[in-house]
Amino acid sequence: MTVTYVFFGFSLMLGLMFLGIPIAASMAAVGILGGMMAYGAPFINSIAPVIWGVHNDNLLTSIPLFILMGELLLRSGIADRMFGALAAWLGRLPGGLLHTNIGCSAVFAATSGSSVATAATIGTVALPSLKKRGYSMPMSLGSIAAGGTLGILIPPSVNMIVYGSLTETSIGKLFMAGIIPGLLLSSLFMGYILVKSLSSADSIREEKVPLQIRLRLLKDLVPPGVVFFIVMGSLYSGVATTTESAALGVVASLFFAWSSKKLTWQLLEHCFIQTAKTTGMILLIITAAFILNLTISLTGIADIMTEWITSFGLSQMQMLLILVLFYLMLGMFMDVLSMMVATIPITFPMVVAMGVDPIWFGIFIVLMCELGLITPPVGMNLFVVQGIRTDNGSMRDTINGSLPYVFIMLGFGLLLIMLPEIATWLPNLM
Repeated sequence: MTVTYVFFGFSLMLGLMFLGIPIAASMAAVGILGGMMAYGAPFINSIAPVIWGVHNDNLLTSIPLFILMGELLLRSGIADRMFGALAAWLGRLPGGLLHTNIGCSAVFAATSGSSVATAATIGTVALPSLKKRGYSMPMSLGSIAAGGTLGILIPPSVNMIVYGSLTETSIGKLFMAGIIPGLLLSSLFMGYILVKSLSSADSIREEKVPLQIRLRLLKDLVPPGVVFFIVMGSLYSGVATTTESAALGVVASLFFAWSSKKLTWQLLEHCFIQTAKTTGMILLIITAAFILNLTISLTGIADIMTEWITSFGLSQMQMLLILVLFYLMLGMFMDVLSMMVATIPITFPMVVAMGVDPIWFGIFIVLMCELGLITPPVGMNLFVVQGIRTDNGSMRDTINGSLPYVFIMLGFGLLLIMLPEIATWLPNLM
């Protein structure tokens, strides 16, 4: 009977979200309703300490710091110069600037922490050049949308911080675990573009840029490289905590914005306002998620669901394959953050009870969320990339261009299941 209540509560929460009720309100409503049905009015008294504890967690301070870091690098023009530098080095490959889209997305992801910000930034910079040079529009849009998904896999990642906060998992180890999968997935994306371009009669290559100029342009890759090294180096060495490394990244970003002569009061005001808006939205959702977690923990729902699932005698591999299908379907209708915070309280205890590494599962969850960013009808990156087009083209171009990357990511997910060391090797060295 309890399992029935769980499915009813989960369905109610999804139904409220589909009706347009804000994510935080939907989760908090289900959490409060479930708690009051189980314990009555006294349940309300237990919510305040949970909210107070969430907002006093030093770890969550890193979220606005990482968002601010990305905003500073974006608004100071570093992304534009980074695209030009990578275009000079990657443009001669079959596929030309399409490789630059993936390369820039990977580099910008290492300083942004947001997939939507990555897709919007690279798309704004790249689309005019791609259109001017006659690149296939579906291929161009698909590479930008898929490249943007790297923003939550390559650290620092806001989604990893949310996962770590909900599951009490080391953020530093999660960041380390995302490096190798992020680089491998970027390589697979570029490999697809290479094969597709070689098999196409109208493949485009950019003109060769003299070596002297290419070497000179490398200086434009220094800012994101230095910021990434400071953040990840301080975490890996144990010199700084996640929040402290984020603060160091902000200081480095301020320096590079100042050195590029773009550090003005107007720029700071814009960055602070955008950071406040994004942080407020994320923390409100996290607060609602903890209220829902309170209900789940007090009622023992996670333990009951774990026992129910294990009663089927599923192997670890079978369970993970079911979760792949579950998140693939869910990603078609929910945005990434709501999908994470709504499902982790249920799925995390199940897989940990079956012996799955919590660090590995964090990377797996992020990869599944990446899929949701480019699967229609509710793929956030699809809408972002379509929104920055200036030719009023069909959404079908964006969807068709992104579909091959969906299959690549599904294949990579299976590879991650068969070779978990891809994600666990680096954090185990810490």
